[in-house]
Amino acid sequence: MTTPPAATFDPARTLSSRANSADEGAIIRMAQKSRELRAKGRDVVALTVGEPDFDTPENIRDAAKEALDKGFTHYSPVAGIPELREAIARKLLAENNLPYPASSVVLANGTKQAIANAILSVVSPGDEVIILAPYWVSYEATVRLAGGTPVVLPSTIAEGYKVPAERIAAAVTPRSKLIIVNSPCNPTGAVWTRAELDRIAAIVAGHPQVMVLSDEIYEYILFDGEMTSFGSLPGMLERTITLNGFAKGFAMTGWRLGYAAAAEPIAKAMARMQSIVSAGANSFVQRAALAALAGPRDKVAEMRDAYRRRRDMVIAGLRAIPGLSIGDIPGTFYAFPDVSAFLGKAAGNTRITTPDELCDWLLEEHDLATVPGTAFGAPTSIRLSFAASEDDIKKALTRLASGLSMLR
Repeated sequence: MTTPPAATFDPARTLSSRANSADEGAIIRMAQKSRELRAKGRDVVALTVGEPDFDTPENIRDAAKEALDKGFTHYSPVAGIPELREAIARKLLAENNLPYPASSVVLANGTKQAIANAILSVVSPGDEVIILAPYWVSYEATVRLAGGTPVVLPSTIAEGYKVPAERIAAAVTPRSKLIIVNSPCNPTGAVWTRAELDRIAAIVAGHPQVMVLSDEIYEYILFDGEMTSFGSLPGMLERTITLNGFAKGFAMTGWRLGYAAAAEPIAKAMARMQSIVSAGANSFVQRAALAALAGPRDKVAEMRDAYRRRRDMVIAGLRAIPGLSIGDIPGTFYAFPDVSAFLGKAAGNTRITTPDELCDWLLEEHDLATVPGTAFGAPTSIRLSFAASEDDIKKALTRLASGLSMLR
């Protein structure tokens, strides 16, 4: 009896369609390319990653060290330690007018995981999710992962990068399950007013199957206007999943701690989802988060004031570049200029037709790393993070102006 030849095994052929369709993301790609060029000795200015360039405040770091010394190094409850869930519930009531009980709060390993927990808990295959563009990159990908259908509604600088309520209303169908609202917004910096959110709430009230996912991670980086939590609107608390975390306002990106608050059946479902893919968030980081909420906010205010100064620098610099369009930036640490006037133009033998090509060219030829707007559902823009030093911002603006002036 002859032995059949061994079949050739190709690991790539074992990958699921889900894995094959997953994109590493333009932000990660551009950040990695900038690091590779820096490793070769290039003086690259990277305005890619939305990460505060400040250290975590000392009182928070000290609380983590103390927690380590006291042995808070074991598994935590999946939904978070009771003390922190209670502290977050108090914070949401005092600062956001959101009367969630502590049992409605679920801690996660970063707000990105909280987003996944929420979407996987309420979106079934075939459900439609209305995503207001420009949008944070994870929303659409996570909806697709859940088997949902993203319904992307674009907006413009002239609209303040906020989709008018009538277009949202027109997009609602019997299959609509969720509307995602992000205010202050990454990548545009747009902040929705109470009146604008009231109009969305009226739409939600007319459709009993529709909920809102309200991403409020940038609430402490607000320069103009007032913060309104969607769930604080009349009748909207149980219709809203509120997302937040510690990364942006407290400069705790690497600590990986976010949270969601929702009606208790949804909160329990989010905890179940998290228990499948991970477990409770880091124990000593949760103790540090308690210190963040209980401690002084002077460092938070100092960081916001620094971002405000940088915001003013960036807007002035971008508006001085002929052909570039940029709206107001009332919140966050991002600028999202429209570069459509430069698409279709060329520098030498290089023709630029998309924001992706523009960002690659700016990096390779001008040592400036940005992110294409296509990643955010806006194919005529690029994103610049001004969570960077003022010196780097000045260099970046000079390089951007110089580069764009070469396109004919």
